[in-house]
Amino acid sequence: MENGVAAVRHPTRLALWLAFVISFMALSYASRAADTETPDDLAYRYSSSVAAAIQFVLMLGILLLIGIGLPKRELFALRRPASWKRALGLAAAALATIYAAALVYTQVLSLFGSWDATEEQGLVPDGWDSSRAGAFVAFFLAVTILAPIVEELTYRGMGVSLLLPYGAVLAVLLTGALFGGAHGLLVGLPVLVVFGIVNAWLRLRTGSIYPPILVHSTFNAIALIASVTVSG
Repeated sequence: MENGVAAVRHPTRLALWLAFVISFMALSYASRAADTETPDDLAYRYSSSVAAAIQFVLMLGILLLIGIGLPKRELFALRRPASWKRALGLAAAALATIYAAALVYTQVLSLFGSWDATEEQGLVPDGWDSSRAGAFVAFFLAVTILAPIVEELTYRGMGVSLLLPYGAVLAVLLTGALFGGAHGLLVGLPVLVVFGIVNAWLRLRTGSIYPPILVHSTFNAIALIASVTVSG
């Protein structure tokens, strides 16, 4: 049961949070509209990991500024689930739902041509390059640890908490939509929105940010591992 921050409206904080995530989304789409080509070896460059680390540290800093004066444990749902066994079961169900939605969406799109969401985003490599394993490990850690933690704190943590006083449905749907838009994708947007919605539901069902972080981290890890094993 949500309480504390999620039981009281904080319109100014909500406005600041919305301005932050909408600005981030606008920048993501502006970057894609500029048609900047993503390097094929992005995952094998140390610079990619450094840039990601800087981005996520800045994002976390902005979140902490928005949340000044509010109890961080409640604001970000930094609490253990009442039952880890139940939480892990729900997390597995959430992950399965995300993959099922992606599979259905891919099958529908296949009727109109080929599509690959990971290719559109351009984050996963086409195969394994053992000569640059160190850079790949650094990128792997950024994508499977830093990204899930900061993104979940942003959307399923602060976002859900600030929106929950206005209704659980709004909190789940809006954070899901904004999370999807933050990636700047077009064809892959529906799957990312579903991902965000499912993880917001998971946060509310468990009362904790940790299961959504686990789902997010697992999802990213599987994508990266598959890219250098199956594709390679």
